[in-house]
Order: sequence, then C-alpha cells, then structure tokens
Amino acid sequence: CISTLRSVDRNLIFDQIFKMYFSLIIPVFNRPNEIDELLKSLVITTYAKDFEIVIVEDGSTQPCHQIIEKYNQTLEISYYFKNNSGPGDSRNYGMRMAKGDYFIIFDSDCLIPQNYLPTVDHCLTTDYADCFGGPDKAHESFSDIQKAVDFAMTSVLTTGGIRGASEKLNKFQPRSFNMGISRKAFEASNGFGHIHPGEDPDLSIRLWKLGFQTKLYREAYVYHKRRISWEKFYQQVHKFGMVRPILNKWHPEYSKITYLFPSLFIIGFLTSILFAIAGYLVPIYLYVIYLLLLFFDSFLRFKNFKIAALSVYASMIQFYGYGTGFLKSILSINIMRREPQEAFPNLFFKK
Repeated sequence: CISTLRSVDRNLIFDQIFKMYFSLIIPVFNRPNEIDELLKSLVITTYAKDFEIVIVEDGSTQPCHQIIEKYNQTLEISYYFKNNSGPGDSRNYGMRMAKGDYFIIFDSDCLIPQNYLPTVDHCLTTDYADCFGGPDKAHESFSDIQKAVDFAMTSVLTTGGIRGASEKLNKFQPRSFNMGISRKAFEASNGFGHIHPGEDPDLSIRLWKLGFQTKLYREAYVYHKRRISWEKFYQQVHKFGMVRPILNKWHPEYSKITYLFPSLFIIGFLTSILFAIAGYLVPIYLYVIYLLLLFFDSFLRFKNFKIAALSVYASMIQFYGYGTGFLKSILSINIMRREPQEAFPNLFFKK
C-alpha cells in the first residue's frame, strides 16, 4: 500500500510538470516594432499546448497596443500599461498578473525559434529546475554589427561561456532575455531587484541562497536582435562592469577572480604598447595572436571576413567598456567605501 502511494505521488508530480502552463513575460519600452517581430515569431511555434503572453508596457511614449491587436485572434495576450519603473520591476509586475505555473521571460528584441517552447517543455519534464536560462544566437537576418556584438558576448574566447556557450559552469546565472522561473521560486524570492543591469545575476544568487537550482538548457536558445550602435554597446558593457563589484559586495561568497579579467586585459594591453615602444615586442605579439584567434573564430562561425573584423573590434570595445567600468566601481565601492546607490544612482530604479 505504501509503495502504491509513493508511485501515485511520483505520477502526480510528473503530471504537474507535464501539464505546466507557461506565461511568457515581455516588458517593453518604446519598442512597438520589436514586439511585432517577437509576436510574429511566436505565431508559428510548434508548441501544441496552450500558453499566454503577458506584455508589460513600462511607461512608453510609443505604446504597442495597436501592434498587439493584430495578434489577438491567434495568440492569448494580456497587455498592461504602467508607469516607468525599469525592466526588473516590469517583469515582476507581469508575473504577478500572469496565470501560469511557470514564467518564461524574454526581452522585446528577441525572436523565438519555432521549437523553443517544445524544447523548454521537454527540458523541464526530464531535468526540472525552478529557474533556467538559455543561450542567444545571431539570426541570419541580423546586421553585420549585430552579429559581431553577438560574437563578442557569446564566444568562449571572450566571455568564457558565461552567456550560455559552455555547460561546464558550476552554477549558471540565467540572463533575463531568455529565462524561466517557477511561480514558487518567484514568490519565495520576490523576483527581480531594482538594480539595472545586474538584476538577473542578483536574482540567481538569491535563489541559490533560498535553496533553488538554476540550470542551463543549452538547446533552448533565442535570437537576440540587439538594436545597438558601437556607442550604445560601449555604454551597455560599461554598466555591466560597474554592476559586478556591487554584486560582489552584496554576495561576496559568489565573487570570482575571473570578473577582474577584462580589467587586467586592458591594463596588460596598454602595458604591452609601452613595452613595444621601448623595443620589447613579446607582450604585444601575444595580444596580436589572441586577436587573430578571435578573428578566425568569428570567421568560422559566420564565414564572412567583414564580420570577423568587426567581431575583433566589438570584443575590444567589450573588454575596454567592462574593464574600465569594473575599475571605476572598485574605486568607488571598495576603496572610497561609497554606497552603490549614492555612487551610481543611474544603475537603480526607484521601487
């Protein structure tokens, strides 16, 4: 009798996962065209089960409600407009309003492959996690700059696989452009904090402390269509660098020496130039070899010399932007002992 009850319990747990209802949470700010493309990609999904889409307009002056009306007959969409309070708070708002058992979070500039939802459903059924993340890839329709930026942010040679290129991470920190979280984990953690960027690794660490697992579902990728210029890319990675020492201050047990590597790369590169001027060329040759490796790695991925050259440029921007942002934050947070909100108010949204 006891054995039968245990079998019934296992079946109930399996059925609960298998019948899971997904709520897709998408915050948007002044990006109606992006929402159009994202919804168009979801129309042709091969997922056979019902799901809902929750779009949260974060105080936009260019709302997307007219775009959404085009898809109301083919997709189940809930639309909410709220005052601007940042993407993290907007995601929390969407999850509070959603009906689902499991939330899947996208950025508005993503395109979703046809088999994405079936892949996630399979992963959760066979290898369940209360929070998961997936990689991003460059779609063939992306511009050369978008592909170069995608390379810089996803290559093992530049990020070590942090954004999903490697499964050899002890703990994977999902990024909120492609992330899933159970209702149970959301309610226990209260969702995203009010820092931005950095709200997603902060949430991952808080979930670990609460006993939840995070996992990488490598096959559950999206096409992340970043609308970006070189200047915007620099600003973005510079903020990433500024955020990391703040997260290290909040969660020192999860600080890693690897977070310092971009800063060391820039310092070493500048030092190698000084050595070269003095006639000692070995250090600069090592950097040249590394940049050539980046070039050929990108060429093997995209089969395009121009994109390969742009990938090297994008990687250097990433190292410089992140590295200098990290050093600036170390100076303010660790040396001058300033509070993060006081030192960098532009990284925080009001609750």
